[in-house]
Amino acid sequence: MTSTHHFSAKRDMNDTPNDMAGDLQPPSKSALKREMHALQALGEAIVGLSDGELAHIPLEGELAEAIQTARRIKSHEGRRRQLQYIGKLMRRTDTDAIAAAYADLQSGHQQRNQQFHELEHWRDALVERGADAMGEVLERFPDADRQHLRQLIIAAGKERAAGQAPAAARKLFRYLRELAEL
Repeated sequence: MTSTHHFSAKRDMNDTPNDMAGDLQPPSKSALKREMHALQALGEAIVGLSDGELAHIPLEGELAEAIQTARRIKSHEGRRRQLQYIGKLMRRTDTDAIAAAYADLQSGHQQRNQQFHELEHWRDALVERGADAMGEVLERFPDADRQHLRQLIIAAGKERAAGQAPAAARKLFRYLRELAEL
């Protein structure tokens, strides 16, 4: 015997039209917890920044003091409690500027990593293919000193062939980094 369930879109007498649309419902308990954890994670990430990076984050008053305190705490449990306190403070603070500054820092890190990998690629191509790759590098870096670049390529190739430490390859990388910064 099978039973058929009939569901109706019956409205509760206490529902308002806005409740039906979902426009004015308060955030769910789960959504509040996710937001709380996200703010605590942001606080924890800010605590882990270097002094130079931390200077770019707009922190004020009690929150700034709590973050400085957390940076000094060595005890695991004490640090955990301080991070929870930072999360609590962040829930009371307008964190839009803080989150935006942190995101800018992270995108800067990502951009520098991407540039670093690109420079590694060019260095590896120059060491492996020698003068054949030089034309491509000169297209990318038109201000490069051809003679200096050629000398670095030859020295790096000799090192590689002899199985020596890559001192010339490091010099080549530093030169490419200088060119990228121009």
